[in-house]
Amino acid sequence: MNEGIEQLREALSFSPDNIPLRLHLADLMVKGFMLDDAAVEYQEVLQRNYGNDKARKGLANVYFKQKKYSAAILVFEALMGDNMLAGDEMVPYIRCLIKEHSTNEAVEVYKKVLQQNPGFKDEEIDGALRLASTASRQGEDDEDDEDDIFGMHDFEGEGRTDFFMEKPDLKFEDVGGMKKVKNEISLKIIQPLKNPDLYKAFGKKAGGGILLYGPPGCGKTYLARATAGEIDAKFINIGLHDILDMWMGNSEKNLHEVFAQARENAPCVLFFDEVDAIGASRSDLKGSSMRHVINQFLAEMDGVEHSNEGVLILAATNAPWSIDSAFRRPGRFDRVVFVAPPDIEGRVEILKQHLKDKPAETIDLAAVAKVTEEYSGADLKAVVDIATEYKLEESLAKGAIEKLTTKDLLKAVKQHKFTTGEWFSTARNYALYANETGLYDDILNYIKAKK
Repeated sequence: MNEGIEQLREALSFSPDNIPLRLHLADLMVKGFMLDDAAVEYQEVLQRNYGNDKARKGLANVYFKQKKYSAAILVFEALMGDNMLAGDEMVPYIRCLIKEHSTNEAVEVYKKVLQQNPGFKDEEIDGALRLASTASRQGEDDEDDEDDIFGMHDFEGEGRTDFFMEKPDLKFEDVGGMKKVKNEISLKIIQPLKNPDLYKAFGKKAGGGILLYGPPGCGKTYLARATAGEIDAKFINIGLHDILDMWMGNSEKNLHEVFAQARENAPCVLFFDEVDAIGASRSDLKGSSMRHVINQFLAEMDGVEHSNEGVLILAATNAPWSIDSAFRRPGRFDRVVFVAPPDIEGRVEILKQHLKDKPAETIDLAAVAKVTEEYSGADLKAVVDIATEYKLEESLAKGAIEKLTTKDLLKAVKQHKFTTGEWFSTARNYALYANETGLYDDILNYIKAKK
């Protein structure tokens, strides 16, 4: 193998920009446990072909093998953000997160692995995350652990019983900006639990629903998890894949089961991500079995057969115009809140959060925030990730930690453009021509304020 490596090195001396050849060399080095050399070659590929997916995956796995878990996580995060990791490729990422005690993040990635491959099992990961085994899901007697990250619970019927439940440690202070949205959530959800007698005097119960809408990447899911953390409540994150089932009637049962689990674990925040996929307008679904799913969803929210006291329902969507209007009736999602891209103060806070614990000089956050108008929280994270990758390259080349600077972040801003523009182009049309109820006034106000 060493002879082959030397031959490839010689060939690259004549053709240094030959990316496939350099990647092949790096792969051979990994097989030969020449990890330091492999990392250098992957870095060389990225310098010549920035964003090369094979090089990024190779570099992340090299860092993992070298036990440089923090560095590996940064690269894996970027790959996940670009939807470039699938199936088993996420496993080393999960292991890195476990090693760095990022349990909640590890759970989220593991869920994605199980979605793609329901039969996947890894005893080490299962043990670390305290995931209930397949056998216990099928009826073996196990004692319930209230602190179990996943909070599995068995129910009667043929619906799903393996909804993931966690207890987030996030708080509102960990979420940059969004003061208005936090206030709405506080009045509707948090304060009724903290001041039950006051709300009872006014005939208000603890519970209800808020629909968060806005462009992708602005922190709707993050905010929902922080809401659960504020009130020390359980949190269940539900997506389309958790509800829909190929067998007639099972989707409705799945919806019932998740509400039942939330009721038994109140106070509980039940979060529906991309709720427009589950709660689409029934007028567009004539003859579709999805109409029955939507009717079941509405019935569960109404709590006709079972009280929803203490069940706090949050939902997020990028397309509020696609949701059946019945969801906005009183007692359901009676608060519809626009989550805009962060303002300048919010951007400063978000940047501060993402730079936390990273080696950095004194960063002029205001200067970076000033040039990132219309950037979502996810865009700002991408900016920090790109700047971090610059410094990782420099640090590896110099053999010492190079600190992040304001200049690195401003350079990263030029490379990563904001992603909210397309959403606002679509939303503007609805706000101008389908706004009879004033639902989209916040969008119009935001657009006017930017002019």
